[in-house]
Amino acid sequence: MINRNEVYQRNQVLTAKPEDLTLMLYNGSVKFLHQAKRAIENKDPAKAHSLIMRTQDILTELMVTLNMEYELSNSLYSLYDYMKQRLVEANMSKDCEILMEVEGMFQELKATWAEAMKSM
Repeated sequence: MINRNEVYQRNQVLTAKPEDLTLMLYNGSVKFLHQAKRAIENKDPAKAHSLIMRTQDILTELMVTLNMEYELSNSLYSLYDYMKQRLVEANMSKDCEILMEVEGMFQELKATWAEAMKSM
């Protein structure tokens, strides 16, 4: 059976501009971290692990797609790397405080990126 929501999301990704994809990745990360916190609170470590790993995968994607010719990209790479390391720590200890820290960073990146998209 075809899941219409999955088809819709796949089409959104396939037709999106690169800057829109970045915003989608930020949004996905915030959503997954929120769900991971809930999973930890509900004593579901396997689900929390899966959601944290999805967020780490998003960070990997953000890191490999940076154009390292720009100084900003070097700074973003370092930030993403830090966030990824914090997620490893959070995943090992199932620490909601760390997840909130990383989620806050994603919220700031998302807001900044959305503002930059408006001015383009």
